[in-house]
Amino acid sequence: MMKLAGRRSLPLALALAVAAGGAAARSLGEWEFGAVLDLTQTSRALALGGRDRGLQLGHSDLTASGPLGTQLKAHLGAVLATHEGRLERGVEEAWLETTRLPGGLQVRAGRFASQIGYLNQQHPHADDFVERPLLYRGFFGGHWNDDGVRLNWTAPTPFYLLLGVEAFSGKRLVEEVVRPSRNPGIATLVVKTGADLNRSHSWQLGLSHIRSRREAVVEEHEHEEGGEEAHGHHDHEHAHGAQFSGRKTWMIDATWKWAPGGNNRDQQVRVGFEAARIAGLGQFATSRDKHEANAVTVVWRFRPDWEIGARADWLRARMPHGDHFDSVLLRERVVMVAWKPSHMQSLRLQFTTQRDAVGFENPAKRSVQLQYVLAFGAHGAHAY
Repeated sequence: MMKLAGRRSLPLALALAVAAGGAAARSLGEWEFGAVLDLTQTSRALALGGRDRGLQLGHSDLTASGPLGTQLKAHLGAVLATHEGRLERGVEEAWLETTRLPGGLQVRAGRFASQIGYLNQQHPHADDFVERPLLYRGFFGGHWNDDGVRLNWTAPTPFYLLLGVEAFSGKRLVEEVVRPSRNPGIATLVVKTGADLNRSHSWQLGLSHIRSRREAVVEEHEHEEGGEEAHGHHDHEHAHGAQFSGRKTWMIDATWKWAPGGNNRDQQVRVGFEAARIAGLGQFATSRDKHEANAVTVVWRFRPDWEIGARADWLRARMPHGDHFDSVLLRERVVMVAWKPSHMQSLRLQFTTQRDAVGFENPAKRSVQLQYVLAFGAHGAHAY
């Protein structure tokens, strides 16, 4: 996220926020406001993790959303979190979106989360696990929000089919670059499709492609001193951006859900798979130099207020080192149990192991995390 202080000018997102705030004052009764508190106790920080050891304030947000006349709606989101012992704050979302374009078209502009993959559009506190998979933590800084424009088209088909393109500055994903790049610095293309098989089964499939003009600066001393950059501590903001990047990224995500009779409140099984590959790593890279990661998750809601889940994921990357690349490898296994007495709060206990680590100075062989999430007021419905 971007700090509110210490910047010479307001980004496009903040200008949109001011406009949205003025319109909200004229129709305050139609706007909705909400907040989420995320507290986590961590026994040991994870490699590529976003939560430090001890009691931390996680991805906690304040949101406001509502209409701007009859053609637009707006959303504002501010985030609070602690990192390395400091309280950090910033504007995570500030966007305008059309509501009445013909032909299934929709345009969004401002600061928002890219719709690549399955998890990125979702707020981290709505995830099934305390930390996101290595794929997101290594390639997208956990949760990639940026300043840009999106155009989506929902096809008039009996099944769900969405085509979307996005253009971003890319500065929040790759902050320091070898040479200045023209805007947009990053463009995405997304295809999502899905359907209900019957009352109990449903599925969704997504394919994402990312093209980047932003080649990250490599600081040699960080790698020589044990790969600190792989731990994600080279940036002092909570959203640390990509640790491993390249010119071309391909992603695939697949999700299957089962709920008896369609009643997912009492019982549900969710199975998900995501994979990504990044090529074009920069100078001295060959066609064999790639970043790769994937994750498989299974979550079972066996009672309305209880869930258990497991995740297995790995990341294999190539770290620039002078005129060659060094290997980076990490495997992670996660199990969790969550108590959700209402849709407004959850208490999650998670156990994580990291192994086969190459290129990481202090991976967490074992870590226990206890997370409490409490929501207040209105909070937007989450995607499929």
